[in-house]
Amino acid sequence: MRRTVARPVGEAEQPVPGETAAPALRTEFDFVLPRGFLDADGVMHREGSMRLATARDELLPLYDARVQDNAAFTTVVLLARVITRLGSVARIDAQVVENMFAADVAYLQDLYRRINTEGHTRAGVSCPSCGHGFTVDVAGGRLGES
Repeated sequence: MRRTVARPVGEAEQPVPGETAAPALRTEFDFVLPRGFLDADGVMHREGSMRLATARDELLPLYDARVQDNAAFTTVVLLARVITRLGSVARIDAQVVENMFAADVAYLQDLYRRINTEGHTRAGVSCPSCGHGFTVDVAGGRLGES
């Protein structure tokens, strides 16, 4: 636990001199979909953000009638809850996730697993030619930035 210096009401908490502040918890992760979501107007959306899941995010889908009828729908409901932004799509709901390409849903499932169990989006890989190992950020970015 981090100790703090007493402060007057309304002032920001200050760390004790000489102690290093704990790094801020990262709760939102940007991503770039491998294929992209094609909306009803023909606009492709690839860039978005996903937030860390809460216990509530994982519990509420269990009460959803669609999930009770088909457990595979859990992924759709869960992703719709934690995706906070997808291009200029105004509202991300289960219908948006249902209409994504399978490759993008698989990518988002992997991203969800990484950020919620490992706390980051990095993965260890190795060059198929020389075998040299290195780390990449699987959340991606523009070409050449991952």
